[in-house]
Amino acid sequence: MWFDSWSAVLRIVLVGAASYAALVLLLRLVGKRLLAKLNAFDLVVTVALGSVLATAVLSKDVRYVDAVAGMALLVAAQWVVTRVTTWLPGGRWFVNAEPTLVVARGEVLEHALTRARLTRGEVLQAVRSSGQGGLQDVAAVVLEPDGTLSVVTRSSAGDERALAEVPGWA
Repeated sequence: MWFDSWSAVLRIVLVGAASYAALVLLLRLVGKRLLAKLNAFDLVVTVALGSVLATAVLSKDVRYVDAVAGMALLVAAQWVVTRVTTWLPGGRWFVNAEPTLVVARGEVLEHALTRARLTRGEVLQAVRSSGQGGLQDVAAVVLEPDGTLSVVTRSSAGDERALAEVPGWA
């Protein structure tokens, strides 16, 4: 239970190091997109990659080449989906959630909070974190597809083009 053999430990070390190196290489090949702030799709791929890596390291039944093939498949699928969603008009909605307006021109949109399962306190925390003491100076608070709350102050709203794609902003 505590120890089988040194060969099992050596296998874990060698396969673990090789699998880790292969994963790093795959991530470098696919680019920064996979490592950026995660949307739901990226999170699923990241968790799946971790699962494949852990299985390769700890299971004697999984050959190294099988693990690398699995990791390559996940990385390639993520790359294809991100390419397709950028090439197809409107394809982004399939993978990414759309931003949700939760404060508009200093007014909290209660229906949006309910739909997004946010509390007023979480929104006020984001406002405070942005350096604002109240909602009177806030043009918008947006729940972004990656789950962060963006606070746009009235003084920094400019021509408001950054808010144009947020449903409900007019």
